[in-house]
Amino acid sequence: MNTETQNQYLLLFRGTDWHKGLSPEEVQNVMTQWKAWFDRLSEQGKLKAGQPLEREGKTVSGKKGRVVADGPFAESKEAVGGFFIVNATSLDEAVGIARTSPAFNHGARLEVRQIANLDCD
Repeated sequence: MNTETQNQYLLLFRGTDWHKGLSPEEVQNVMTQWKAWFDRLSEQGKLKAGQPLEREGKTVSGKKGRVVADGPFAESKEAVGGFFIVNATSLDEAVGIARTSPAFNHGARLEVRQIANLDCD
């Protein structure tokens, strides 16, 4: 019986221009690599959820959210292109999972953060 506690970690994929300069065949190859990685993590019970994000959105700020502006801007290196939620026993394990991503072959950066456990009983 596994006595180690599983926590959830958010993998934020930074950068949205990974496809620049790639041919349609190369883009398809990258997508195949992503699907294989996604499927492998799912089969291992490590992947809880994950999705790419659309390139356009709005930012909301100010008192009571009164300021609504275009953004985030997809051309920014800090733009979030997608996310995964993974199950891992430690931050080190979550970083290890992140390091297996095909995203690094195309200039993406990943931020790994533990999802806080909030007891609201």
